[in-house]
Amino acid sequence: MENMSLAQSIEKLGADFPNLHWDFQEHRIGNRTELISQWLGDPDEDIMVCAFKGKEIHEKFHRQDFFFLNYAYSGAYGAQSDRFDHHVTIQENECYIGQPFSGYALYGSGEKDIVIIGVLIRKEIFYRTFLQTISADRRLLHFFLDPKINSYSDEFIHLTDLKDGAIRTQVELMATEYANRKADTQDLLKPMTLTLIMMLARQFRVSQEEGADETVMERMIRFMDEHLDHVTLSMLSAEFGYHPAYISAQFSEKEGRTFSQILLSQRMERAVFLMQHTDLSIEEITPMIGYTDKSNFYKAFREYCGKTPRQFIQKEA
Repeated sequence: MENMSLAQSIEKLGADFPNLHWDFQEHRIGNRTELISQWLGDPDEDIMVCAFKGKEIHEKFHRQDFFFLNYAYSGAYGAQSDRFDHHVTIQENECYIGQPFSGYALYGSGEKDIVIIGVLIRKEIFYRTFLQTISADRRLLHFFLDPKINSYSDEFIHLTDLKDGAIRTQVELMATEYANRKADTQDLLKPMTLTLIMMLARQFRVSQEEGADETVMERMIRFMDEHLDHVTLSMLSAEFGYHPAYISAQFSEKEGRTFSQILLSQRMERAVFLMQHTDLSIEEITPMIGYTDKSNFYKAFREYCGKTPRQFIQKEA
């Protein structure tokens, strides 16, 4: 059978939308009862793509048990956030990223169809497959790990100015693949989702404005923290336009530590955080914090923390 075109794929996903597994379960939160949406896809799916298409959408306020990325493909819509008690308008070519359990409700109406394409990811597969992609960015890492630490975490990310077309194209490819599902679609969706997350993570970093009172030294340290899996002194020099020797001297003078000492501290703190709050193995954590050799990580961790990584994990258990 010939594959459906992009337009046909979106039309099909839109027609399927009302018939998804809308299995809302009641959940007590304090003195009120909330609706929790369970996984909308088939039981054997880890990733799914859905689409709303219509001139009007008014959802009941609810929560869900998975990560989701909602892309405003055509038109604008609103999202009500519970924790912040306000409304966000998501314009065309913008993205709303929600955590598991985050409360929201979509609403909107217009003369033309509103099209929202959603990418849904099971929690377990996200932590196991995609966490490493964003692990170097502390802000993103905390956003995605908060639901694992706190079941009632309720944050969202609203990305604007996604105008270069690359993210839109990636969403289109994923929608077309999912609408034309085949035996290997789930295998293909995983690298496609990885690419999408990397694109959104880059946009997130660009969107974060530097503090007006942030010094160059503070910016350098923040840059190191956000790139600790691969940052070098030469990389820092190229990014900020200073000679490596000058940067080294400034670190020693103003921070009382060398570049290597600061980087080691950042890497060990990140390792401890990942060990405390994830089920990732030491072998998985090692490259996430910039070590290619597990034995080098073991040695650095033991010298810094006074115990081996495994001893630390056993003590935390």
